Amino acid sequence: MPTPSHPLLSLGFLTIGLFDESDPARGHESTLNIIELGEQLGFDSAWLRHRHLQFGISSPIAVMAAASQRTHRIALGTAVTPLGWENPLRLAEDLATVDVLSGGRINPGVSVGQPMQFDRVKHSLYPDTADTEDFGYERVSRLLGFVAGEPASTWSGTEGIESYSARVQPHSPGLRGRMWYGGASLRSAQWAGENEMNLLVSSVVRAEESTDFDDIQLSHIRRFRRFHPAGNDARVSQGLVVIPTDSASPSQTAKYEEYVRGRSARTLEPQGPARMMFAPDLVGTSDVIAEKLYANKSFREVNEVAFALPFSFDHEDYVQILTDMAHTLGPALGWAPAQQ
Repeated sequence: MPTPSHPLLSLGFLTIGLFDESDPARGHESTLNIIELGEQLGFDSAWLRHRHLQFGISSPIAVMAAASQRTHRIALGTAVTPLGWENPLRLAEDLATVDVLSGGRINPGVSVGQPMQFDRVKHSLYPDTADTEDFGYERVSRLLGFVAGEPASTWSGTEGIESYSARVQPHSPGLRGRMWYGGASLRSAQWAGENEMNLLVSSVVRAEESTDFDDIQLSHIRRFRRFHPAGNDARVSQGLVVIPTDSASPSQTAKYEEYVRGRSARTLEPQGPARMMFAPDLVGTSDVIAEKLYANKSFREVNEVAFALPFSFDHEDYVQILTDMAHTLGPALGWAPAQQ
């Protein structure tokens, strides 16, 4: 197995937090338990994915707030919050509040674009302004400004017995430096770099200059760092679906392999009018997965990862996968668990 020139410094995981419609509390409790387990195993970060009007986490900020009170060290992030569903001012207030509650552990990841299923929800989401809403980068710029402490009001002072601030309260000074952008195109990678964000690259990219997933993702990472003031030191985290089987039972292994087979066709060519490319899911022993990762040019460019947990698995499966990541796969990649 190749030896990396630099060890993996940060190991994280991403969960979608599925639940049964008739018993949503149990699914959310499972997610919180998984985050607690991640901290106990020494993971550096846990990330939550949005699922609006579906049976997954619709409010990651609320779940992060709960997780912040059950953990003390692990970083908590979103990967990603689609800003088309959000008001940047209100979102800045929520993020700052949870960051303060967590002791400065929040890593908000965001993206832009028209909300999914927009034609079906626009009259509920934006009943009066659906045709005029701007879903572009300006929405991120507003959020970044509010998080950084730029004025949100033209006035501050006292009126009667009420005191008012011109900027979002609470203000969390370090939060701006922990803002991430989930990019799938060269343009987004460049914009994130120019605006001094961190970059999340995942298992989905836009096939612009190539149809080789690894080549496309590598170009995004290098474009981002070329335009970021920090250059090669700018933070990039890679998110791929990774399923180690070292301690899996035979039935678990069979289920995991079937899951990967069912998703493999979409990795062969660009999908849909947007020409989206999907990375192959990685399943096998930690040695096998580590060898495949070291063969990945994009992986060799980063020292942070947030491996995505597969959808629709059982709680016990996630326990096994996370345990193998922490005990076997992480060390195979040069990573050491965080001290408790």
